[in-house]
Amino acid sequence: MLHENLSINEKNHLEIAGVDTVSLAEKYGTPLYVMDEERIRHNARVYINAMKKYMGEISRPLFASKACCFKRLYSIIAEEGMATDLVSPGELYTAKMAGFPLENSYFHGNNKTDADIEFAIDSGVGHFIADNREELDAISRIAGEKGICQKVILRLTPGIDPHTQAKISTGKVDSKFGTAIETGQAMEIVKYTLSLANIELEGFHCHIGSQIFEYESFSDAAEIMLRFIKAVKDECGYEVPVLNLGGGFGVRYVESDPQIDYEANIKGLAGEIKKMCAELGINQPCILMEPGRSIVADSGLTLYTVGSVKTITGYKSYVSIDGGMPDNPRYALYESDYSVLLANKAADKAEITATVAGRCCESGDLIQEDVKLPKAQRGDTMAVLVTGAYNYSMASNYNRLPRPAVVMVKDGESYVAVRRETYEDLCRNDM
Repeated sequence: MLHENLSINEKNHLEIAGVDTVSLAEKYGTPLYVMDEERIRHNARVYINAMKKYMGEISRPLFASKACCFKRLYSIIAEEGMATDLVSPGELYTAKMAGFPLENSYFHGNNKTDADIEFAIDSGVGHFIADNREELDAISRIAGEKGICQKVILRLTPGIDPHTQAKISTGKVDSKFGTAIETGQAMEIVKYTLSLANIELEGFHCHIGSQIFEYESFSDAAEIMLRFIKAVKDECGYEVPVLNLGGGFGVRYVESDPQIDYEANIKGLAGEIKKMCAELGINQPCILMEPGRSIVADSGLTLYTVGSVKTITGYKSYVSIDGGMPDNPRYALYESDYSVLLANKAADKAEITATVAGRCCESGDLIQEDVKLPKAQRGDTMAVLVTGAYNYSMASNYNRLPRPAVVMVKDGESYVAVRRETYEDLCRNDM
């Protein structure tokens, strides 16, 4: 199977973490997000242990909340000892309601409002990842009004193109995020930050993109960032103690994707960082990374019920499901690859090639094209694999459809982490 937490049982049903997915669909209904709690914990431990081992005890991973955000997930992440990054006041509020220790949080965003900044400071957010001058001014002013000195990490763009999908590449010079090193503007904003009262400049941040399978792109970014740390030290007399290299390690969505050894990647990156620091004559900073997708993606799958099966003679076939782009918009947005199978016929031989279509009144509402499946019929349970990241977090109510429940499985049992929305929920805020 694609990942080791997936298997096929004696009923020819797909299992996740030893739990029958067809039974889950029958118990909780579909569409249904299913997540393997132990897989999340395992993935978190890989990062935590590898970063401590190869990058030093004070280095740490931050869970990228945008990948998936709900209260139970923050509890799991906190129990495993991870910090988190937050990209909105909504994520901050959710973490706060979950009891997450917000001193271990890092607040992102390229356009934080004054209200966002005040809410974050009042909530005890540990660090701001500051994007621009206007934000720095606002943080300094609001922190001053509250009588505190706020820790800040500056987001910079190293000018790296990791050759990933254009819409998830974030480190190029012309990115909307951060301040470019190449243009000289990064040095200017560093000097400006150091001049501000009520702000403690703790380090620099970069993020080059997502779905990166090897560590070399991170190594290239680290070299640029470390050379910049050296330049700031020489020009300003200040050596920052923290370097946040962002997230971006990929996950295996389909069989053609490579297997990824995250520990080996971290070990290789750590070796390059140590070497570069020695060559530059600077201290090795505390290294932070922001894994999101690689913590939760392979913990999840989505279950659907097949409705219609339609063949257009001489053209193509469609298998339609009771979900679609509202619960998984990634194919419509990025033409993202997914592995798809019939959970109740998991080992059956493929007989048809079909497009998996959603139920929305939208021609682009597709989950995957040219999928090879056993002969499908109304009532079959379909599973789309590796949906733990950027599915629930990107879900919408398009076509006025309620969002699915999130069910966690652990030790052969299941429990609801997020209840299914109702039609009443859809009208709750209507006047």
